[in-house]
Amino acid sequence: MENSEIKQSYAIDVIAGDGIGQEVMPPAIACIDMLAAKHDFTITWRERDWSSERYLRDGTMMPANGIEQLADGDGIFLGAVGTPDIPDHITLWGLLIPIRRDFMQYINLRPTKLLPGLKPRVTGADSIDLLVVRENVEGEYSELGGRAYRGRPEELAIQEALFTRRGVERVARFALDLASRRSGRLVSATKSNGIIHSMPFWDEVIDEVGKEFSSVTIEPVLIDALAARGVLRPDTLDVVVASNLFGDILSDLLSAAAGSIGIAPSANLNPEHEFPSLFEPVHGSAPDIAGKGLANPIGQMWAGAMMLEHLGQKAAAAELTGAFESVVALGHSTPDLGGSLSTEEFTAAVIEQINTKH
Repeated sequence: MENSEIKQSYAIDVIAGDGIGQEVMPPAIACIDMLAAKHDFTITWRERDWSSERYLRDGTMMPANGIEQLADGDGIFLGAVGTPDIPDHITLWGLLIPIRRDFMQYINLRPTKLLPGLKPRVTGADSIDLLVVRENVEGEYSELGGRAYRGRPEELAIQEALFTRRGVERVARFALDLASRRSGRLVSATKSNGIIHSMPFWDEVIDEVGKEFSSVTIEPVLIDALAARGVLRPDTLDVVVASNLFGDILSDLLSAAAGSIGIAPSANLNPEHEFPSLFEPVHGSAPDIAGKGLANPIGQMWAGAMMLEHLGQKAAAAELTGAFESVVALGHSTPDLGGSLSTEEFTAAVIEQINTKH
């Protein structure tokens, strides 16, 4: 059999998690399975019941050897994590953060796009199509620090931000490469006027790496001014590179400006493919609407499309994004976008789009 005839197969670990993660994961998997059949590849879904429910039952979000169980897979598909019954830092640091760090998923890529048929939540932003490249394993979300004198009047907490030259260089290089293949413009989120050590260091390293990309113009913008610009003129942004905290907040803000945080996807990438990468929607577990059939599955579907692209199945990825974009363009959407479709009804419309395209 020639190489071109070999059917490709992938093992993907599925962590539906909590809340609406349980509701949006099945629609995304159904769409991906249809596309796999159309594009001649297969996916073996390895279901993991790692969730807040497991924590309440067993005291841990995932097994002690959870990382080892994931290591031989081709990717991780996450729904959402979190419940009001458990503090967020326990659910996050018990599952998602260890996966990001043990698998060196140092790039968090978050696209924001004004989908056809949607109106932006802000004026003067008729065209939004941008990428936030977020440093994903260090920065403000480091483990350095601690607490002392717990329960006493003098109790204190110390949290240290961690910025390494290697960490900033690799996120800068990734973002600059993206910008060179798009508009040639890169905005770097900073706060060097107020954060005296880490942010000037960030600026310096970004500029140094930028010399390797003569076709890219780098524009450093203070994060507070950048947040305002994201509300007033998100159409002036194309590729944004930011530290862990800044990128986290800014990407949510931009997704809301483009319509809803419910449609935002996120890819936690190990660009070298040395370890599996993780793909998830940004929206969280949304306990206020969980179980009501109101969840928007676009974020999970879009994250699935990013996963397919990372696996090299670019045609299938494009078809998936095209399918849910077509449904929205026809005026069909879930309540968060001003529509009336349930999760199930929206999914059926997307599947119909996939079926009708040959």
